[in-house]
Amino acid sequence: MSEINPKDVMRLRNETGLPMMDCKAALAEAKGDFETAKDILRKKMKGKMDKRTDRAAGEGRIAIATNEKSGVAAMVEVRAESDFTAKNENFVKAAQKIADLAIESVQAGDVQPTPAMMAVIDEIRAQTGENCSIARAHKIVGETGTTAFGTYIHHDGKTGVLIQATGSINAATLKNIGMHITASPMRPLGVTAKDIPANLVEKERKFRIEQAMESGKPKEIAEKMVEGGMRKFYEEVALLEQPFVMDESKKVKDIVGPNAQIVGFYRWQVGESA
Repeated sequence: MSEINPKDVMRLRNETGLPMMDCKAALAEAKGDFETAKDILRKKMKGKMDKRTDRAAGEGRIAIATNEKSGVAAMVEVRAESDFTAKNENFVKAAQKIADLAIESVQAGDVQPTPAMMAVIDEIRAQTGENCSIARAHKIVGETGTTAFGTYIHHDGKTGVLIQATGSINAATLKNIGMHITASPMRPLGVTAKDIPANLVEKERKFRIEQAMESGKPKEIAEKMVEGGMRKFYEEVALLEQPFVMDESKKVKDIVGPNAQIVGFYRWQVGESA
């Protein structure tokens, strides 16, 4: 049997988070080859983890990767079973690695986990002993050289915002708008009124019409009540019309300024429906 270097055992322990005896046994089986031993541990732990994938993974983290030079960005949600694991440094790094891999995807839109992404998940499963998973991943493709991205991850890692913009706007301003999107009392549903999903607009209009009918007001007044109510609705949920949380004397569109445009945004929270 090849002599096992204690430094390799410790290195394998640090990289996998597995017990020393398991690391030593893997190195012995690999005849001292570090990478082979690492693969042996991953394969062994993957088999064990596959039997536990029915366990709920309710905690996790949002991670974002951007490449403005290429005009692309990606956002992922990675789940874990416990908050302790979700805050673990290795889990945070794994989530970011998966975002970095998602940005390399050929397709835009929803990204299906690749073998490389699943390898990262297998490794973090082995390290933590928990059923970790990729809940969702999405890639944005903008115009090369003209697209700016703003990112904000809340301090607990459970809420993240990715903003796509064009024109003259700096990263700090976009980050502040991301903070606004996270903290706003009314969650923005679109950049402008035109971007709000039609089904939500129809639902709100129906509610306003019912209110007007119940008031018993004449038709002309009732119609004005509905239109006024809809204008207020748009001001509440259209991002650019919202009062800016850091300075409510201004609207978000004032923060964006006349020389830039918000193309779109994503606000993800761990555990919500994709």
